[in-house]
Amino acid sequence: MLKETYLERYADVLLWALKTARRDRFRKRDIVLIQYDRAALRLAEILYERLVGAGLNPVQRVGLSIPMERAFYGKSGDRQLAFLPPGEREFCEAVNGRIFLHAPDSLTHLRDIDPARIGRALVARKPLRDILERREQEGAYGWTLCTLPTAELAAQARTTQAIYSRQIIRACYLDREDPVGQWEQIRRNAAEIKRWLSGLMAAFLHIESARCDLRITPGQKRQWMGISGHNIPSFELFTSPDWRGTEGTYYANLPSYRSGNYVEGVRLRFVKGTAVGIEAETGSAFVAKQLRMDRGAARIGEFSLTDRRFSRIDRFMADTLFDENFGGRHGNCHIAVGASYTDTYAGDPAEMDGTLKRRLGFNDSALHWDLVNTEDKRVTAHLATGERVVIYENGRFCY
Repeated sequence: MLKETYLERYADVLLWALKTARRDRFRKRDIVLIQYDRAALRLAEILYERLVGAGLNPVQRVGLSIPMERAFYGKSGDRQLAFLPPGEREFCEAVNGRIFLHAPDSLTHLRDIDPARIGRALVARKPLRDILERREQEGAYGWTLCTLPTAELAAQARTTQAIYSRQIIRACYLDREDPVGQWEQIRRNAAEIKRWLSGLMAAFLHIESARCDLRITPGQKRQWMGISGHNIPSFELFTSPDWRGTEGTYYANLPSYRSGNYVEGVRLRFVKGTAVGIEAETGSAFVAKQLRMDRGAARIGEFSLTDRRFSRIDRFMADTLFDENFGGRHGNCHIAVGASYTDTYAGDPAEMDGTLKRRLGFNDSALHWDLVNTEDKRVTAHLATGERVVIYENGRFCY
C-alpha cells in the first residue's frame, strides 16, 4: 500500500480527474459511486470523506472476492449470468459520477472458466453501460479510475512491490507537491496536438512497425481525444475510427490480462473491417471466444497513440491502464477491439443515437479490449488531397 501522503495526493488527482471528465459541473447532492477492490480500502475512505465534505452523496461498493468471481462465472446458470439486480437500471439513471479503484488480488483466477460464460455476463450488462454512455453524452455523468499496487500485480509484472509502487508514484506525479498542477500542464500541452490531428481530415492512417501493417479509416465527423480525466494515469491521444475501413495486420507485443486470463502475442488480420484471422501465442481459445462475444467484438472501436515525452511509464506493469500509456523508448500505440468512444464524435454528443452511430461507423459491442504495441513505428496520414503526413515517429507526435 502507498504511504498516506501519496494516497492523499492520489485523491487530489482523482477528484480533479472526475470533475475534468464530466462535461457539466457537479452540483450539491450529486451521487458519486466509489467502486473499489479490497486492497484499495484506505483510498476509498479518503475519497468518501472528501466527497461528503463537498456536499456530494457518495455510494460505496466493494468488488467481488476471488472465490466469489470463480463461483459466479463457474457455477451460475445462464439466467444467473444474465441477472441484473433490481434497481440497477434506476441507479445508472441517477448516478452522476464513478471512481473505480483497481487493486486486484489475482489476474489469472478465471483461466479455467469457459470464456463464453464471461462474455454472456458482459453482454447482459451492456444495457447498463448504454445508459451511462447516454448520460455522459448529456453531461450528467463522468468517470475516472486508477490502479493501486498489490503483490499480485508486482509478481505478474516480474518485479518487487517497492519498484511497482514507485512506478505508480512517478506515473501519476504523486512525487510532486502539486500533482494536479502537473496534470493540468500535460492536458494543456496535449490540447494543441489534438487540434492538429483533428484538423488533418485524413482519408486513412497507415501504421507500420516490425509486425504491424494496418490501415485505419478515421471516418467522418471525428476528433481526437485524450488526457480528459477518464484514466489516471493517461497520456494517450485516441480516436474511434470508422470500423468498416480497417485493413491489414495488427500485433500486440505486450501481454494482456483480461477477465482473469493471461494472453500473449495477439495477432489480428482485418479484412473489410472485421478480424478474420485471430491468433495468439498464449490464450488463443480465450481470444477467439472474446472476439465472438457479439457482432462488434471483432471490429475496431479505438486507435490510440502515446507520446513518450508525456509518459513517465517505462516498464511493463501487467495492468492495461499503465501498459496502454507506456512511454519507454518508442512510445506505444494500441487498438481496442469492441466498443467505440462516442466522445470522439465532432458534433453535439447529445445527438448521438444508434442510427447515427451506424451511419458513421462507430462500433458497438459489449467488449472493449485494449491491445498494446510498443515497437518502433511510423504512422502516416494519407490526406484526401493525396498528400502524406507522418504524424508519429520515434515514439512521439511529429507536431
